[in-house]
Amino acid sequence: MVRATGMVALLLALPQITGCSSFNYVEADSPTPLVSVPAMSPKPKIALVLGSGGPRGFAHIGVMKVLEEAGIEYDLVVGSSVGSLIGAFWANGYNASQIDEISRQGGPLTVFDFSLFADRGWIHGQRLQNFVNDRLGPQKIEAMPRRFIAVATRIQDKQPVFFNSGNVGVAVRASSAVSKVFSPVGIQGIEYEDGDESLPVAVRAARQAGATFVIAVDVTALPGSAPVDTSDSRLAREARRRARIDPELVDADFVIHPDMGFGTVPTPNFYKHARQSGEDTTQSLLLPLKQAIADKNR
Repeated sequence: MVRATGMVALLLALPQITGCSSFNYVEADSPTPLVSVPAMSPKPKIALVLGSGGPRGFAHIGVMKVLEEAGIEYDLVVGSSVGSLIGAFWANGYNASQIDEISRQGGPLTVFDFSLFADRGWIHGQRLQNFVNDRLGPQKIEAMPRRFIAVATRIQDKQPVFFNSGNVGVAVRASSAVSKVFSPVGIQGIEYEDGDESLPVAVRAARQAGATFVIAVDVTALPGSAPVDTSDSRLAREARRRARIDPELVDADFVIHPDMGFGTVPTPNFYKHARQSGEDTTQSLLLPLKQAIADKNR
């Protein structure tokens, strides 16, 4: 009985013991956090800003497919959270069809390392970092063939930071570290979390980089689409997110907002629905988008 009681006590203590072990990346290729993005030379002609949204981010792939098929080329991608993951593959030279194929392989277990002992969450995030680096190099963001900025949130003051250099897997991991789900990501002693917590759709980063034309992709639920039985806490969370997104969209030249409904379910059917919504919405907006680009270039 004493031995059994001692074993129970040890098991109960384990989450507290291991949960205190935080992740802190200190290698020479650590991503450098920027509070603003320096102007790029040459200036980006068209920037694509991909927003946060978890499984809803699969709509980004549909958007990119239609833009590519229509011959609309962009030379900078800014990504928050899932947008940073997709943007990293684009920056390494993958096209939308190739990113789509990768997204269909393995599911969440490929990139999520679930654990009861994760630090302040239940997913460590190391597997996501490895997934990116194993497929892309690893390499530094600044060495990739296309220009890319990942957006994260500095936990200590909830301010957005921008990564345009350093280890791409670490940058994507920080950008995607959903609060209370993923463990926070330490970089040189400073902790970061999901870009959604500060700039879900970071149009300002593209503007600071000097982009001539900015296309913003917002994959959050459309305003007013919440069912009548939605909890007050969920409604408040969505309102806070909209308060972070709407001022950014005002500064975009064009906004693409696929309608995927309000609910989000991480299933193959939902991923398919999200991709198709991205395609359908972008296809319906091609003519006004092309006209807006032409007007901007006059």
